[in-house]
Amino acid sequence: MYVAVKGGEAAIQNAHQLLGDRRRGDRSVPALQLEQIVEQLGLAVDRAMAEGALYDRELAALAIRQSRGDLIEAIFLVRAYRTTLPRFGYSEPLDTAQMLAERRISATFKDLPGGQLLGPTFDYTHRLLDPEMAGDHPVAQGVQRDDEVVNEAMPRVTDILGANGMIEPDGEMPEGHVPGDLTREPWTFPMERDLRLQALARGDEGFLLALGYSTQRGYGRTHPFVGEIRIGEVEVELDVPELGGLVSLGSIQVTECQMVNQFAGSATRPPQFTRGYGLVFGQSERKAMSMSLCDRALRTAEFEEDITAPAQDEEFVISHSDNVQSTGFVEHLKLPHYVDFQAELDLIRRMRAEYASHNAANDAQKEAQKEAAE
Repeated sequence: MYVAVKGGEAAIQNAHQLLGDRRRGDRSVPALQLEQIVEQLGLAVDRAMAEGALYDRELAALAIRQSRGDLIEAIFLVRAYRTTLPRFGYSEPLDTAQMLAERRISATFKDLPGGQLLGPTFDYTHRLLDPEMAGDHPVAQGVQRDDEVVNEAMPRVTDILGANGMIEPDGEMPEGHVPGDLTREPWTFPMERDLRLQALARGDEGFLLALGYSTQRGYGRTHPFVGEIRIGEVEVELDVPELGGLVSLGSIQVTECQMVNQFAGSATRPPQFTRGYGLVFGQSERKAMSMSLCDRALRTAEFEEDITAPAQDEEFVISHSDNVQSTGFVEHLKLPHYVDFQAELDLIRRMRAEYASHNAANDAQKEAQKEAAE
């Protein structure tokens, strides 16, 4: 056993060295710098921050480089680092109504107060590879390099609908409710919506995207419209009693999506639109949209609707949405399971022996019956 253990340790050390060599790649190619990843692979950095639940672009870029571009591995690294950080307190709720918007669109109203702002988006690009991107790609002449932001009042679409009761009121938590923290307390089902949204915000984009798509194809009662998507900077504030009130910690970029869904009404609620909500770090609108679709699907019981689809099952969605947990459980299958497998192998052998013995007995009985009949 001792020899096997030592041999395993050496193999693991060699594997680490080989990984480092492959990570660096061809030495004739300049090493990738963190600034390059932050500035040129920004959407990957934003996903690592969002699902890693830690807003730090440089650390997210480091995780992406260390993981050789494997975003789930990068998210795992960010999440692990996050657990080492001290907790000083909880910031105040973000006031996204005061967002310095870089992008703000609505699929429900064409002429919005404050206007629509396309911002940086792939929505209207041709999905064709651009050979010019293979080399240095300078900023096109005549295009302003500075990010365009809007600093003026922009009423939410849901506020417009809410003015005449066409959409459910914005949710208010009971007085004295303390928001949950799924990083500090084990969760139980059923969950309060604040905890569900926390879990969805950290959830795997691909998994939530598939679930959101399933609700649009009939696996759930949703008929969604994008009420509004906003991307921009919001201020983070912390209440510091010793300093006499709120202190600004700086600003972060977030993506917010409010989905508007049709609702035919129930015995206790009139027909109206209902809400699905998504909020994530960085520019991650696909994730925010998927999150808002899943949020509305998970409110099925709240609206006295029947649970008929996977996206409406809280335990199913929340328990399988975290890619760190999912990866760990799937990839642990690569670890040695020699004892377990030998037990399974022995069981299969005994079952096959019993199966063969049972068939032989049946064959003998049939043969005896045949001879008796003759």
